[in-house]
Amino acid sequence: MRLLTFLLFFISFACGAQSAITGIVKDSKTGEILPFPTIYQQNGKSVIGDVDGKFVLDHPQMHEIFTVDYVGYTERSFKITPGRIFYSVALEPTAGQLQEIVIGGENPAIEIIRKAIRGKIINDPQQKLNSFSYNTYERLIVTANPDSIAGALDSIYEYEKAARIFKKIDSTEYKFKKLIEKRHIYQTEKVSEFLFNKKQGLKENVLATRMAGFKQPLYEFIGLKLQSYSVYTDKIDILETKYAGPLASDALKEYHYKILDTVTIDGRNTYMLYFTPKDKNKKKKLDGIVYLDMQNYGVAKTIFRVKNVIDVTSTHFFSYEKEKGIWFPDRKTLKIVKGNNKQDIKILGETIKFDAEGTGKRKRDTEPTDLIYVYSEAGNFDKKFDIPVTIRRTGVAIDIKKEAINRPEDYWNNFRPDTLDTRSLTTYTAMDSIVAKENWEQIIIKGKRIINGYFPAGPIDIDLQKIIKYNNYEGFRPGLGFVTNNKFAETFRLSGYGAYGTKDGVFKYGMGGAVRVGNFSNSWIGFNYADDITEIASTSFATDKKVFKIYDPRLLNLLTFYNHQTYMGYIETKILPKTESRWQLERSRIDPKFGYTYIPENTPYTLFYLTLATVSVQWNPFSDFMQTPTGRIESEKRYPKFTFQYTQSLGGLLDSDFSFSKFDARAEYEQKYLNGQKTSALIQSGLALGDTPLTHLYSTSPNNLSKDGVLARINFASKNGFETMYFNEFFSSQYITGQLRHSFRKFTISGILKMAPALVTRAAWGSMDNKNDHIGASFNTLEKGYYESGVELNEILSIAGISAFYRYGPYHLPQFEKNIAVKITFVLNLF
Repeated sequence: MRLLTFLLFFISFACGAQSAITGIVKDSKTGEILPFPTIYQQNGKSVIGDVDGKFVLDHPQMHEIFTVDYVGYTERSFKITPGRIFYSVALEPTAGQLQEIVIGGENPAIEIIRKAIRGKIINDPQQKLNSFSYNTYERLIVTANPDSIAGALDSIYEYEKAARIFKKIDSTEYKFKKLIEKRHIYQTEKVSEFLFNKKQGLKENVLATRMAGFKQPLYEFIGLKLQSYSVYTDKIDILETKYAGPLASDALKEYHYKILDTVTIDGRNTYMLYFTPKDKNKKKKLDGIVYLDMQNYGVAKTIFRVKNVIDVTSTHFFSYEKEKGIWFPDRKTLKIVKGNNKQDIKILGETIKFDAEGTGKRKRDTEPTDLIYVYSEAGNFDKKFDIPVTIRRTGVAIDIKKEAINRPEDYWNNFRPDTLDTRSLTTYTAMDSIVAKENWEQIIIKGKRIINGYFPAGPIDIDLQKIIKYNNYEGFRPGLGFVTNNKFAETFRLSGYGAYGTKDGVFKYGMGGAVRVGNFSNSWIGFNYADDITEIASTSFATDKKVFKIYDPRLLNLLTFYNHQTYMGYIETKILPKTESRWQLERSRIDPKFGYTYIPENTPYTLFYLTLATVSVQWNPFSDFMQTPTGRIESEKRYPKFTFQYTQSLGGLLDSDFSFSKFDARAEYEQKYLNGQKTSALIQSGLALGDTPLTHLYSTSPNNLSKDGVLARINFASKNGFETMYFNEFFSSQYITGQLRHSFRKFTISGILKMAPALVTRAAWGSMDNKNDHIGASFNTLEKGYYESGVELNEILSIAGISAFYRYGPYHLPQFEKNIAVKITFVLNLF
């Protein structure tokens, strides 16, 4: 949903609006770009160009001359010529300064950066100050500059038999200009209170939030990390992507530095240093400028630039607080324009055309969407330092007050630095009307629920995964399930389902209800009853969210199940910081459906009763969470993540036949890259002690059919199952599995043929206690270690692909083809 929200906010990627004068600065001898040049205007103000040497001067009619300056080069002045909108500036290198200045064999910028890194302890507000607080007003707009749009009515002609025939008037630019002159395309505002103390850290309380057209804001968007809070951290966040920081502990290994100039900021002299990655081929590249105080080497200003599919400039401004002797964040801006990409992309049904910069002339006419840009500015005020600060609810990084979404206009005017202009006010009025007319808000709410596997129908949500399933025991399983939503009640919920197996001829059903007993902790007390079937020896964590799948490929291959009639009482809560836990007590009648007999201590059981107490905890210690009026959201997912579960069978309680203990654990790691690749790792283990029937032991998720020939075994791939391991081939009472996957970005083979390859390797080790107590099931154990590796070629034809895995190691089979598994893969990207 985070991606959907982010794309909705963008509406479209586009090129920044050009003002009346633009230019580029180069070396006159080599033709090389001079990044971040300084352009001085007649009013005494200066403009810093970007990493590509480009600059923009607004309101040229107010000036006659501008001057371009660059360290090591002779400055040049230009007289503004009416009608001329582009200037190519070639600067002559100053004699003796063709190379970077080097003193004593070392670039002086290196020593400056070293001092800045060492000085973070006295310059970083979060390290130097015991506490602080301030308020922030932030506004984001999606817009374009009306002056950059011609707005002419164009005639469209076609040629028929060498004759030029008029077809129609193209009024696209004309209509777009008229729209942009009246309002922005989109707009959001937010007022926040930031609190910090060294013991509890930093927290944001959202006091007011407003999104044009929406009565209830999209909370996922509020949680997006568009810019870093601090510039001193080892990692810099820009549009939820992390880059090596220019003042990181190992920054000198990552970047080249060069002194461009000395600049006065807030009455203090600063060094203006340009940094650029040492690895020019690196995909995640961050360029920019850092301004460092000449006395204490604190950061006075930074400019971060990322240029890829989109072109992003993030600027942080600081003010010098004399009493504390520290540069403190004052405001920050973010501008997003069209970047450098050779392929058009489709977003929310709209095709956005791209022309790669630096590849020659534009191959198409300029379109209105080329001129759209995103601009955000946040200003800080009411700053207080080293005062008593107490932070409540430290488990959430962002806390959105219930009253924040309904603030009156008078409240907003108390925080806005300037009264909203006519275009901004009209934006709210227009978007409120458009969103209401098109019913966007309800469409988005419905879309969020569908992504999670439910279709809203008034006061209930229909469970989409209950509609149809298939497995080898039940055959086709049509059904219907539901859960009530907030329209029914906010403090309690009801749920239920029914399904019928066309092969076994048995009706299955379940029902339940729960009452909410804590708003902030989202705590519920509930009760369920189910009469259904479950796969034997499966591992499930009670805190796992139900992942929506239109299909569940592994169910197509399952052979062995047990029926259970289960009464369950439970408590689920998020009361512990950065955790979600479930505490449950259940009593079940277990009836294996595969001719199984369990004989602990020479007493046979073909049907048995179990009373189980389970505690399951999902712990995401490195993630950030956001508390909203409707619940808690993981606003920034970070890895690793951990899940722990303890299950105790209470022998004798409610006629429970066995006493055993189970300990289960899982660790997940994921690393995404800017170039679209992703590396993920998974480690999972389990331990069962005591008299544990096979139905409740471990199978490590096999997914291969016991048929002859590779082609006869082709079926559907699972997400984390062992593709070459045959169903019911191995069981364990203790095990550990590991998986490593690297997914490459999708690329085009030819025409509609595309491919998103991935390399996967898996391993498992296990053993079985009291193997002879299990009668009616023939299986091996995993003491020697099981290994498989393979390649997935996903999305070859839309969502479908193919994978191939090979089994090797101690459990390699004598028949070569038995070690190979070929599977059909499905990857469904809804947005």
